[in-house]
Amino acid sequence: MGASTRLPAWVKALEATFLAVAICFSLGASSPTSRIDTLSHRLMCQCGCAQLLGECDHVGCPDRDKELAELTAGIASSLTDQQIFDTFVAKYGATVLAAPTTHGFDLVAWIAPFAVFGAALLLTILLIRRWGGLGGKSRAEFTEPAFVDPAERERIERIRRETSIDTGSSGGY
Repeated sequence: MGASTRLPAWVKALEATFLAVAICFSLGASSPTSRIDTLSHRLMCQCGCAQLLGECDHVGCPDRDKELAELTAGIASSLTDQQIFDTFVAKYGATVLAAPTTHGFDLVAWIAPFAVFGAALLLTILLIRRWGGLGGKSRAEFTEPAFVDPAERERIERIRRETSIDTGSSGGY
């Protein structure tokens, strides 16, 4: 049997580094088919079906095949994703993008839902605190309104007397 050779630790570390770098670079590599699939899910079909280009199942769609051909041609001519999107926006307008951009006025579309939710949550918390605190007064501190006429006041007092439980006289409740 031959003598086994052990590699020095620095050689093993170098091999591991090269392997890690190769894996990292291969993660970014993709086939044109998967790139078409990814990009077609970031664009809208322009036939009016309101579906993503890659998901348009509109029977007899007049635009899907034409747009997919343009997308394939852009990928084949080595355009970047942003260049392809810019080409589509120039031809079809900003509505071709499935999601608004993250710059300029389109940024409002990303921020507004969270801002509205935060404001509604804050107002709800303030309203609950206001209702829960009763303005800092206990229920006993509230007085009857001044506009109650004497006959109504007497009727309220009679109802209170008749419905109150007498604990000392007959040993009832």
